[in-house]
Amino acid sequence: MLRKMGEAVARVARKVNETVESGSDTLDLAECKLVSFPIGIYKVLRNVTDQIHLITLANNELKSLTSKFMTTFCQLRELRLEGNFLHRLPNEVSTLQHLKAIDLSRNQFHDFPEQLTTLPALENINLEENEIVDVPVEKLAAMPALRRINLRFNPLNAEVRVIAPPLIKFDMLMSPEGARAPPP
Repeated sequence: MLRKMGEAVARVARKVNETVESGSDTLDLAECKLVSFPIGIYKVLRNVTDQIHLITLANNELKSLTSKFMTTFCQLRELRLEGNFLHRLPNEVSTLQHLKAIDLSRNQFHDFPEQLTTLPALENINLEENEIVDVPVEKLAAMPALRRINLRFNPLNAEVRVIAPPLIKFDMLMSPEGARAPPP
């Protein structure tokens, strides 16, 4: 168990160092078995956080992200969090004023993360395969940049299905009622 953890930590450290050394705008920590975002990374990245535009934390075991994560990486353009155990986002997600795309598919959201509706640059929201029933259609309709929202394989209520289409100018992807996601 500890050896496995050690390997995971080493892998994370290697990936973080690659980002710093190459001056990359991407931090890829997908599939690192992370349960939380490692606090030590903030120190290592403190001089380059402004240049990081994409963070991938896909397919980890994250249950939550902290407000510090959001405020530290406020320059993000894209955040990939698919395949975790997230059920909410910190309010500080509202500091991501440049965020264009967020992938929250295959998580455990029961409520639509409404903080996303305050993001002026957000174009693409992926919430496929969550447990979302209700969607703040009016707030989404007011988002200036939104182009597409994927809500496939969510148990959306009938009201959302009826209300949304005439109100929105973006693509809203929904599964037929009662459709089940294909097994992974």
